[in-house]
Amino acid sequence: MSQKIPENRLSEAMQRACAEARKWLGATTPNPAVGAVALDSGGKILAVAAHHRAGEAHAEAALIGLCRERDLLGQVHTLCVTLEPCNHQGRTPPCTETIIQAGIKNVAIGTRDPNPRASGGIEKLKQAGIEIINGVDEEECRQLIASFSYYESTGKPWMTIKRALDKNGSMIPPPGQKTFTSPESLKLAHRLRKKCDAIVTGSGTILVDDPLFTVRYVADIPDKRRWLAIIDRHKRVPEKYLAGALARGLNPIIFDNVDEALADLTNKGMQDVLIEAGPTLSQAMFDSHLWCMSVTIHEGDPDRIDIEFNTREPLPFTASQFRREWMLPS
Repeated sequence: MSQKIPENRLSEAMQRACAEARKWLGATTPNPAVGAVALDSGGKILAVAAHHRAGEAHAEAALIGLCRERDLLGQVHTLCVTLEPCNHQGRTPPCTETIIQAGIKNVAIGTRDPNPRASGGIEKLKQAGIEIINGVDEEECRQLIASFSYYESTGKPWMTIKRALDKNGSMIPPPGQKTFTSPESLKLAHRLRKKCDAIVTGSGTILVDDPLFTVRYVADIPDKRRWLAIIDRHKRVPEKYLAGALARGLNPIIFDNVDEALADLTNKGMQDVLIEAGPTLSQAMFDSHLWCMSVTIHEGDPDRIDIEFNTREPLPFTASQFRREWMLPS
């Protein structure tokens, strides 16, 4: 058995891998965001990589490629990866084969892959004589891929209801304003928007606020197009708004009701859906019990942020260990 890396070094490496993966949250759908780190025998980080987009190299392959480029592959003692390496041929080769061929002898894994088509990687690596360390910083790794895990286990998108309430409990901004929350709260809201695949709103919100629904306050993912599902039974949203949304990088589509919108978004493979709507539609979503997480920003000095989970839905992580930074892109 080869020399073991101390647990604290493995944890530091896994946290670094998670941080790298979070940079790409929202960019990798339908794949999960995954990060990987290479360590030498003393636990020193040699290289860091992540999966950037579906169809491109997975985190493990990108990391091994980076080590080869830097002539560091021979120094790699342990590969740390946030998610079990895949064991199937998709648009890219199985990561298990890439790891085996690279001659890596130790692999530390954050959490198992919830996708049955991609699982079996741990067993494959063990069969090849590779030593496996399971469950390193597992809760952080599970929260990193919450939307992906929920979609894989239920076939439904992870839905977050985002609201902002003023000091009187109203969602309506003062005349002439579009918001009443702090810059930090706005940054949080736009990080939620950055990682989502689709936004659901109502015609009333559009007619009153003329919202852009673009990502600001943080850097957006280049070339990403999100679906904008608009509940507009009476077809009140003007064509000018729809054309403008299209020009801003959104794919707007009109629906008569929420059920129709969610069915369509699910069929399109949307894993992460953000509800950004007025009081009526937001309450209807709460009443539907289809939501998974709610984020409520309360105006204050400073603002207060309440995050709740729908206890009727199966969470892919332990709610008591939830940390919002583990689920948001940088």
